Amino acid sequence: MKEHRKSTVVLEVVMIVVTLIYLYPIFLVISNSLKSYKEVMTDVIGLPKHLLLGNYSYVWQYINYPRLFLNNVIITTVGIFGIVFFGSLAAYKLSRTKTRYSWIIYLICITPMLIPFQTIMITLLKLAKMLHLSDSVWGLGIQYWGFGVPMAIFLYHGFIKSIPKEIDECAYVDGASTFRMFFSIIFPQLKVVTTTLVVIDVMWIWNDFLLPLLMINGSKDSQTLTLAVYTFLGQYISDWQYAMTAVIMAVVPSIVFFVFMQKNIIEGVSAGAVKG
Repeated sequence: MKEHRKSTVVLEVVMIVVTLIYLYPIFLVISNSLKSYKEVMTDVIGLPKHLLLGNYSYVWQYINYPRLFLNNVIITTVGIFGIVFFGSLAAYKLSRTKTRYSWIIYLICITPMLIPFQTIMITLLKLAKMLHLSDSVWGLGIQYWGFGVPMAIFLYHGFIKSIPKEIDECAYVDGASTFRMFFSIIFPQLKVVTTTLVVIDVMWIWNDFLLPLLMINGSKDSQTLTLAVYTFLGQYISDWQYAMTAVIMAVVPSIVFFVFMQKNIIEGVSAGAVKG
């Protein structure tokens, strides 16, 4: 009993130390966002001698925070809607179709999860320009469909297989169409995995940097909050205090969203483990 308690205490201490290691960079970002440029350059680790809350008001006005916040909301909303809509429909069709090719098509649909983004980004940029999807908030949101749908299909497919097919047959007997049956009967039963998928993808899309940098870096009206951080870092001078401030202002909304929705992630993982 004593040995078990000692091992538990050791494990807790290790977890606390690891947590502090991960939190320390966040602490440095917050601390340096309240310093002057001179103080950041002379003592980046120490606490601020004078709290400069004016950094936040300056960044708010300089980057036009409300406009960029709206851009992030539009991009994230468009991306999430397409991922959930097309991912759930494709997963339903693939899970209910039992042919020699359905499994091959399923593998083809989820294979893009294994392809590194860096290997296709040049081709993607050229294609986006051809389709007039670059330098556009709405176009950027649409592009996230292609990157998020494979994971959505993978998650939905396993859940839908656990739903009895007799439910579909009963709906057809009552005269329901395929779309009516799916959105009225099947989709409500996917609430847990949908919520989990939404939380994960919101964190991804909201804080993404590379894809917006490629697609809309040249358009200030279409910039995202993460790109705004980049505007304070230049070739000849870097306003680190403003960059740190912009980082905090960019990630706080997604952190707040995650804190309120983390219970749904736990429920989704637990439900997936039971169904698996």
